[in-house]
Formats: sequence, structure tokens, C-alpha cells
Amino acid sequence: MKNILVLGGTGAMGAHLVKILAGRGDKVTVTTRSPRSPSPSIEYIQGNAKETSFLDPLLERRWDTIVDFMVYTTSAFEQRAPKFLEATDQYIFLSSARVYADSSEAISEESPRLLDSSSDEKFLATDEYSLAKARQENFLRHSGSKNWTIIRPYITYSEQRLQLGVLEKEGWLYRALRGRTIVFSEDIAFKLTTLTYGLDVAGAMAELIGEKRALGEAYHIAQREAVSWQDVLDIYLAVLEKHLGKRPKVMLLNLDDFSRCKNAEYQIKYDRLFNRVFDSSKVGELVDVKEFSSLERRLGRCLEEFLEKPVFLPIDWRSEAIKDRFSGEVTGLKEIGHWKQKLKYLIYRFLKY
Repeated sequence: MKNILVLGGTGAMGAHLVKILAGRGDKVTVTTRSPRSPSPSIEYIQGNAKETSFLDPLLERRWDTIVDFMVYTTSAFEQRAPKFLEATDQYIFLSSARVYADSSEAISEESPRLLDSSSDEKFLATDEYSLAKARQENFLRHSGSKNWTIIRPYITYSEQRLQLGVLEKEGWLYRALRGRTIVFSEDIAFKLTTLTYGLDVAGAMAELIGEKRALGEAYHIAQREAVSWQDVLDIYLAVLEKHLGKRPKVMLLNLDDFSRCKNAEYQIKYDRLFNRVFDSSKVGELVDVKEFSSLERRLGRCLEEFLEKPVFLPIDWRSEAIKDRFSGEVTGLKEIGHWKQKLKYLIYRFLKY
């Protein structure tokens, strides 16, 4: 039995990982911002794992493994990482496959990263997600320790996370269920991508925990099957047509117009406009990636389960107003809620472009 600390382990991957670890007999402690009921093998500690006053007492204990799902600025990570490495035999750092540069071949763990190959000085001057993760990887590599393992998941989905390009479900599915047009990018729609079920990623991570061969190594964990975003959209539309009794309308915008709807400049430019195909042979030496879920079957099932009891995070009404502007639709103000959000919607729908 291992004593494992999971920081922020309640998302699409973390929730599955915690159950897998507890199910195999490990003692799991999970930090969470919201209160949760414990189980015999899972202890939830409520607090903000980014706050030193909360984190430091946890790191005074010795852990067999620390799994870190938190997102940090590079400066914050450099302050915390030495404490993590000192407090455990294996520190699992959740990086991202977004660190990789564009590639005409299947991406391996040794493929060039954006941080090392980009010539965009404006981009490199930022601590954008893909750059921050790469810099934090570098910090671990230069730490003088080898008790770390870098995990680079790509896009994961679950019963609560259903992405379409750079849009979360709140940016496309909410519209479809309200009878409005799904607004997407024609430039992104036909790029190849890779989506992996969160449970499959969590299962692979669990196999790497306690694995000595994984120390000092980086692994991406991604489905071998690459599809276009249009294929992903078609899976969603088939489920929605059955659920709604009619197929939702779709509008594909050019990139400039779509970028007005969604402010994600670097994520679009340096990821979603790349064809993302992965060579999973490295992690395949330790995990049977051939057993990962079929995208068409599992993604459709995740959407079906979400539709049984749909719960959405807050809606970006600026973005919705602009989408309505392109589609020629209008959202009723009763749907929007707070008067500030109503005002924002009206400004961007009818006045500001």
C-alpha cells in the first residue's frame, strides 16, 4: 500500500485516478477547494493547494508519491518544486502535450517543443500555458534530482468535459441545447486531433506510479487514433439529433471571425491549427494503449450521460453575443441572469464589434 498525495485531484483525470488508486489498496489524500465526503481509502482535505500556509504542513509529511494536477506560473512552480521533490519518492508532474511544436510526423517524447524551436519573440516573452509547462519541465530536469516523472496528457474528455476545438461545452453545447447555432472555426474543423478518455489517461498514470523506470522520464499519454475536429463534431451532432429530435445547426467561420468569438490566440495558433498525431510507443512499453476506449463509442456515451443531468459552468456572455451576431440569433435576456451580464450581452450583440 502506497501513501499518495493528489493535489487538485477532482477533474477529468484526477477523479478517475483517485478511484483507481484507492481501489487497488493505496491510501489517497486529495486536496480540494470544495467539501467532499471521505471514504475508507480516500481522505479529502479542503483548502487551496496554491497557498503556502495550506501546502507546507502537508509537505512536512513523507509521501510515497505526490501527483500534482495544479497549474502554476513558472515563478510559483520554482518556489514549490524543491519542496515537492524533498517530500516524496516520486513526484508526478502534470505537464501537457501542448508543449510540442508543429510536426509533420507522429510526435514522440523527443519531438521539438515550442519553447526550444519557436522564433515568435512576442509569444516567447509570455508565460503562456505551453511555455510555462515546458519551463517547469526544464526546472525539474535541472533540479539535480531524478525522483520525478513528467506526464504530458493531451486533450482529455469525460462525462463533464466535452471540448470542441478551443470551446468547452459551455461555448458550444449550451447553445445547441438552447436551440441556437453551434459556431465553430472552419480552419480548425479539418485539423487532426487526438482525444483520450480521462479514465484511460488515469489508468496509465496509475501504472507509472511506483515504476522505477519512469523516474527522470517524460511520457505523453494519448489515444493512438487521430481524427479531425469535424469528426468530433459529427459524433456530438449524432447524439444531439437523437436527444433533441433534430440536428443542431452549425456555422463554420473563418479564423479571423472565429477569433472574435473566442479569445485564445496562442492556443489556436500554436496548437489547434496543428495536426496532432502521437507516437505512444514509449508509454506503450509500460501500458497497453491498444486498450484505450474507442473515441466514437466513448465520447458519444459521455455526452449521453451528461445530457441525463446537464450542469454548466458560468457562460461567457460576451462570446455568446458575438456568436449570436454572426448567426443572426438573439438570446432572451431572462436567460442571462445578472444585469451586468445582460448589459455586456447587449453591447456586444448590437453595438460593439
